[in-house]
Amino acid sequence: MPLYTFEHPATGETKDVIFGMNDEKQHVDKEGVSWLRVWHSPEASIDADIDPFSANQFIDKTKTKGSVGDLLDRSAELSAKRSEKLGYDPVKQKYFKEYSKKRNGTKHHLDI
Repeated sequence: MPLYTFEHPATGETKDVIFGMNDEKQHVDKEGVSWLRVWHSPEASIDADIDPFSANQFIDKTKTKGSVGDLLDRSAELSAKRSEKLGYDPVKQKYFKEYSKKRNGTKHHLDI
């Protein structure tokens, strides 16, 4: 169940209260004082620390997590990071070169 923080309007004392998902998020103490809800920034985190040049880190971070779409999104993010650092993406260039080699010189439609 979610934990919510409330602050007493006069004393500034804070208190954490557990509410159900469908409960009204309002805390009134024994004296009838309605406490103010304290809003926090979400603390969700993603693995943004992957080295864009490390294939092993990519495999470790995406091995069992998410869908194929998530995998493709992460791959595109890392490609953008490599392009940002070097001005080009060496992994993408290698793929385009192998694609062309296998198809007798025909370029990939995204190869500029």
